[in-house]
Parts: sequence; structure tokens; C-alpha cells
Amino acid sequence: MAPQPPTPVPSPGASTVALDELIALAALAHGASLARSRRSVAERSGGIASRWRGRGVDFRESRIYQPGDEIRHMDWRVTARSGKPHTKLFEEEREQSLLLALDCNPGMRFGTRVRFKSVQAARAAALLAWMAAAAGDRIGALGFGGGITGEVRPAGGRRGVLRVLRALRDWDAAASAAPEPLSAALARMRRLLRPGMRLILLSDGFTADAAATGPLAQIAARHEVAVVLLRDALELAPPPPGRYALQLGSARQMIDFADARVRAGWSERFAAARAGLTAQCAALGIRVLELDGHADLRRALAPLLARSRHSTVVA
Repeated sequence: MAPQPPTPVPSPGASTVALDELIALAALAHGASLARSRRSVAERSGGIASRWRGRGVDFRESRIYQPGDEIRHMDWRVTARSGKPHTKLFEEEREQSLLLALDCNPGMRFGTRVRFKSVQAARAAALLAWMAAAAGDRIGALGFGGGITGEVRPAGGRRGVLRVLRALRDWDAAASAAPEPLSAALARMRRLLRPGMRLILLSDGFTADAAATGPLAQIAARHEVAVVLLRDALELAPPPPGRYALQLGSARQMIDFADARVRAGWSERFAAARAGLTAQCAALGIRVLELDGHADLRRALAPLLARSRHSTVVA
């Protein structure tokens, strides 16, 4: 069983998700949008024609007329100028959707620098939602763990983002100590995902189980997937030597960090817990970004962001 972080004394504004802060993150979304993978839809779906609903068409280029081209797409200006029949080519602008999957398991309700991992995860999800909306995408969300089974169906625009933000706030307030393995959550994600949707999973990886490999592979074969892996400074390095009272749920335990063996094994146990999900993602070619609770969101999420809708990032 993966080690679970202790519960620190909450500090104002750092231990719970505030809706007004999530809304204010819209300002960070100005001038940026979510980057798209270089992989084409054909590569992800085996060459089967997509049935996505198009929002419109953009002119791409003119070329020499070929038998079978539609007469109504003739480029008469180029034809007159060159003396050879030319036809216009158009590229359909396809509607994209993003699903944000938020881990609400007990291990997320922990933090020693500025805010809990659960709060930082909600902030990251909010920023990603605002940026997706700025690109004209639809945004949905799914909460799992901590007794949360909520889903928000994808919707576009500011109204779609606000529905997601309210869900993030509500899930944080309602989360309990009931854990849910990642494999069970992925089964729910598969039912909610539709062709063309992208998935961003925000989790600390502590509930990743061996059974998650199969459904994660099935999702990655059909969708663009990225993982934002939350972590806290105390999980990366033990505190200064001394005796500390740590609490998980109703269980309280004293740990002596003056003991060299305790200090040596502390970070290794947490690293091993995260390594399970990281290894699964590496085998499937899924990008993993690590996010600290005190990190600058825009900078930390930069690999997932682009200056324009047409920018790409190599996964």
C-alpha cells in the first residue's frame, strides 16, 4: 500500500478550494491556449474517418483542378490569372473537447508549502479550463476518490467553464476519507470520453494500481492524454531532525526524524508511490508534468500551453 501523507494544520486560504480564486485565474489564460499534439486524428484512430461536428471551414490553398473536384469550389481569380483551372481546398475546423479528471482521494488533502495538493490541482484544472475555452473548446470534468463520483458534461464558453469550477469547489468541500483506486476512476473516464476528446488527469499518483494499466492504455490509444502529477515538498525531503506528530484520519503517530533510517526511507517511500503512475505513463508515451503546491501555474504548465490554437508541443 502506498504511503499516505500526514494531515498538517490547515492555514487560511490554503486548505480549501475558493471559487473566486478559480474564476480569477481567467486572467492568466489571456493570450494562451492548450497545445495540441502533433499526432493526427488518423494516427490515433487507425485511419477511420472522424464524425466530429465541424464549426466551420478555413481556406487552405488553391491547386490545379483535378477530375472529381467540385465546380462550386473553383478559384476563378487564380484560374483567370494563370490561364489554368484551379480549385480551392478547405480545411474543416473541428470542435475539440477537454475532460479534466481530478483526484479527490484523501492523499490529495495535504500540503506544507502555501496550499494543499488538492487546492493546487483545482487551480491547475481551472487554468486549463479557461485556456481551453479561449480556444473555443468544450470543457468537462470528472471527480474521483474521497467518495466523489461527480461528472460535468462538456460545454463551451464561460458558462461551461463556470460549471466545471463550481464542481471543483463542491467536490473539494464534500470529499471524504474513502479512497478509490485509479483503475475504477479510469473505467468511469472511458464511459465519459467521446471521439476527439482530450484527457488531462490531475493526481498525486498514490492510488495508481496495477489494474489501471489496461484501461489507461485503451484510453491513450484513442485520445490525447496528459498527467499533472501533484507533489509536496515534505514528500520530496524529510523535515529537520526532531519528533513530529503525524495524523492520518483518526490515527495519530509520533515519528522521530532524528533517526537516520527514518529520514533515509521517508522520501523513497513517497517516490515509489509516484513511480507507479509515472512508469505506466512512460510505457504508453503519456506526458507527465510534476506540479508542486507552491509552483507558478503558468510556468509549471508551460509544456501543455501554446501561444495560439495552432501551436504544437512534441509529446
